Order: sequence, then C-alpha cells, then structure tokens
Amino acid sequence: MASTTRQRRPSSSDQSSSSETYSKLDKPGRSDGREEADKGLGWTLPFFALGMLKYMSATSNIIHDCDEVFNYWEPLHYVLFKSGFQTWEYSSQFALRSYLYLLFHKVVAGPASWFFYEEKVRVFYAVRIFLGLLSVITEATLVVALSKKYGKRIASYALAMLCLTSGCFFASTSFLPSSFSMYAMSLASALFLFEKHALAVAVAVIGVILGWPFSVLAFLPITIVSLMRRFKQTFLAGVVTSVSLLALSLLVDRYYYGRWTSSVLNLLLYNVLWGGESHLYGTEGPLFYLRNGFNNFNFCFILALLFLAFLPIARKKYAPDLVVIVSPVYIWLAFMSLQPHKEERFLYPIYPLVCVAASAVIESFPDLFSDKYDPDHNRLLVMAAKFLRPVVLGLILCSSHARTFSLINGYSAPLEIYKHLEHHDDVDMDSVVCVGSEWHRFPSSFFIPDHVGQVRWIDDGFMGLLPLPFNSTLGGTSASPSYFNNKNRASDEQYLLDIDKCTFLIELQLQRPYLPRGSDLSTWEVVAALPYLDRELSPPMYRSFFIPYLWQRKNVFGMYKLLKRIPK
Repeated sequence: MASTTRQRRPSSSDQSSSSETYSKLDKPGRSDGREEADKGLGWTLPFFALGMLKYMSATSNIIHDCDEVFNYWEPLHYVLFKSGFQTWEYSSQFALRSYLYLLFHKVVAGPASWFFYEEKVRVFYAVRIFLGLLSVITEATLVVALSKKYGKRIASYALAMLCLTSGCFFASTSFLPSSFSMYAMSLASALFLFEKHALAVAVAVIGVILGWPFSVLAFLPITIVSLMRRFKQTFLAGVVTSVSLLALSLLVDRYYYGRWTSSVLNLLLYNVLWGGESHLYGTEGPLFYLRNGFNNFNFCFILALLFLAFLPIARKKYAPDLVVIVSPVYIWLAFMSLQPHKEERFLYPIYPLVCVAASAVIESFPDLFSDKYDPDHNRLLVMAAKFLRPVVLGLILCSSHARTFSLINGYSAPLEIYKHLEHHDDVDMDSVVCVGSEWHRFPSSFFIPDHVGQVRWIDDGFMGLLPLPFNSTLGGTSASPSYFNNKNRASDEQYLLDIDKCTFLIELQLQRPYLPRGSDLSTWEVVAALPYLDRELSPPMYRSFFIPYLWQRKNVFGMYKLLKRIPK
C-alpha cells in the first residue's frame, strides 16, 4: 500500500500572510540583473538633493508671518542676548508659549552666539540651517521608506516635489511650531512604513508636545493604526514620551515664567475652552486653504486631493498603509477650513503628505487604462499615461519654481534692508530705528547690530496691541506687564511719541495718494532702497508666479527704504 503524507492544515498566520499589505516586494520575481534595483533609493541621493535645496531655503527664505518673528525669533534673542520684543502670549499672566521649544533651538543658537557675538545675523542663519537639517533628515527618511515599500518611482516623484514645491521649500526653514510638527509628521510617517510603530507614535508625541499641540488631530491616523497593530509597545512608548516631555515642559515653564504653569495646557485651554478669540486677528472664508494650497503646490495640490478618487484603481498597491499616511491631508484640511481664523502656516504639518499623495496619483496614471488580464488592452493609452507622468511632474516643478522665484525676488527687501544698518556704526547707543506701518515685516532683533540703541514703533494708524521689549526690571520672562492684554487692545506705551528721536526710519513707499514721512528730503536721506512688489496694484497671476519677460513688466513695485535723519 502506497504511503501517504498528511499535510499540515494552514494556520491562521499562514492564511493572513496572503492578505498582508502590498509592497514592491510582492511584485513578480525579476532576473538577477535587476535585483540591485529592487533595493530602492539609497540614502545618498535624498540627502544630497534635499540638503542642497534646504540650504538654499535657509539662506534665501523670506519671513512669511510676523508671528514667526515676535513669538519665536524675538524670545530666542532675549534668551541669548537679554534684549528683544515680547508679545502678550509670553506674559507670565497668560504663558501660552513654550520655552522648551525655544531651548531646543538654543542647542544651535547658543554656540553660534558665542562664535558670532558681533554678527548676530549669522546666528539667525545658523538656526535656519539647523531647521533645514531637521527637514533633510526627516524627509529623506520618508523618501527612503517610500522607496523600500512602494518602489523607486513614487519615491523619486516625492523627492522631487519635497525639494522644489514652494510650500515645502519655505516651510522647511521657518522657525515655527507648525514646521516642527511637519518634521515630526515626515519622520512618523516614515517609521510607520518601516513598521516601527512604537517609534512612530513617540515621534508623533514629540511633534505635538514639543511642537504644536493642535497637530494632534493630524497624527491620529498613524497613532490609532499603530496601537491596533502593536498595542503594548506603542502604548508604552506614547505614554513614556508624553509624561517625560510634559514634565520637562512644566519644569522649563516654571523656570522662565516664575510660577508653576503648563504652556501646553494653557494654549489648549485658551483656544478650546475659552474660545481663543481668534477673530480678533482676522478671519477668512472656507476656500482660503484651497486657494493657498494651489499657490504653494499648484497642480500637486489638486492631484493630492484626487488620491481617494484613484484609490479604487490602485487599492492593492496603496491600501491600507499609504491611505493611513495620506489621510491627515483630508482630515486636517477639513478641520482647519472650518475655523474662522486661517493662516498659511496652519497647514504646514501636512505639506510633505501632499507631495506623497500627489506622487502616488502620478505613479498610478497607467492604472487607469491597464488590464491585468489582458496586457495588450489599451496599450496606446497606457503608453500615453506613462508619458504623461514626467510631463505632469515637470509642469508641477516649473510652476513651483515660478512661485518660489516670485516670492523671494518680490518680498525679500525687508531682510536685506535691515542688513545695511551694520554699515552705519557712526551712531551712538542712543540711536533709534523707527518703524511705522512696516512693524509686521520687522525681521527680528538679530538684524539690529549692537551699535544701534533700540527699535521703536511709531503710530501709523494701527489700532491693535504691538509687541513691547522684554522688561528686565519687572522680571524679564517672569514678568506680567500691565500693558499686555488678550483682547488685542493697543497699549499707550507701544508707540514712540517724539518722532524727532528717530535716527533711522524704515518705510515702504508705494504709489499711493498720501506722502510718506520719508518723502521729506530736508529731514531724511535715503541710505538704502530695494524694490518691493506691490501686491494691491499687481495682477494676481503675475505677482503669484514668475513668468519670464512679464513679471517685471506687468507687476508694480514700491521701494523699501532705510532712511537716516539729516543732522541739523
């Protein structure tokens, strides 16, 4: 009788193995000659490409938001040099801003201030380069993770857009908690794709607590799925990281604010339970972020929004892991669009994910027409779709360069004008730089050399509360000055009333029916002047994107001036 062999019944683990998430390793076997290609992108190309572009961003980026200056650069300047402007959020009475976030950047700013004590602007750029390095590390990790999981093509598309799209170019070196959350989002997404779920959640916690607490909503998909897959390790990693950071934040806030308080809790309570009164600082319509997204990502943003529409076609490739990674784009965009107060920087945490989603859509173009059961079906359409990939990518990158070029060349005058103060060391310590309506473009005290006495605001009609210098006599960071309030009401002390005390004047002169102060040439001489794009009088298309031969001809420019009082 022939012997028979009993076969083992497949275990549940064997059965589930066939339903694991798709990766490029699931593709049919290839010849040995292409085995090396299956390894995906290495680390060298992403680091080199991102490093080069982020360095360019660090050295050429403009300041897009006055909150970056007054809520982060100025307090950091005070921590380093004991001078700088303070906002009401940093008053000990309110304590809404975290000094732990500032101290993280002091790791670089501190040593830089020792080496460049007489050239503070170098400290400014040293911090920016550090921010660019963080962006390089986190985004390169994301690119490599995409390559290992889904192949070189989608990773290469993502790398190109992370390097060159205007949104990522500018956000990567902005000194803002939302940018820090963006770094954390890139790294957490990469770790999730590497199946390092505990580390992914730990990084997400760092992005929320050390960075921007409100970004917790954007990190929810990764956190929830990671907990479902590796609950014990992930839960412990999240709890330990949260408790450690909150305790450290509490101690740092105690030291700087002079009382036991939690800036993280204060910020959440102020905005969630106490209303936040964000309407005091301007409101925008529900389409604000859609317009803003197109300006910063052009067709990349549109393709990213189409990711869910392509999902039924490319479900085997991208579900569920890439869906988890990309889902914060939809969640965050919907949530932020419902808020009355909107700012461009609020979308920073999802910027890298926009590039990932758009890359997946571009990579899936041929899938619209291909038939796995009949490879010859729609062959011409499939070939056309493959040809369309580099065409669309090229269009995105060219449009992005046009946007970046327009912003840098149109609005970089404030940073460059303040640098000219370095060449006027013939003034004494009583000299005063006066700034009127251009207070919101002040690039920070890092651009004010030590031989200049102080910067003062002069009244040009602004009715809100302006930052005032940290008052060391009242306690510095632990002070609760009476002139601060959370209602955006102007203080009697914020303006210099005697204009004759102004040694220098910063002014933007535009084609308007009224004459600016600096037009009195018997009182002021022009020290430096640079063109500045007049947003109101320039056509939207030409001011938003650089079009060769038409950008300068179609747009209208004012002059950003540094003026010096003529001695009498």
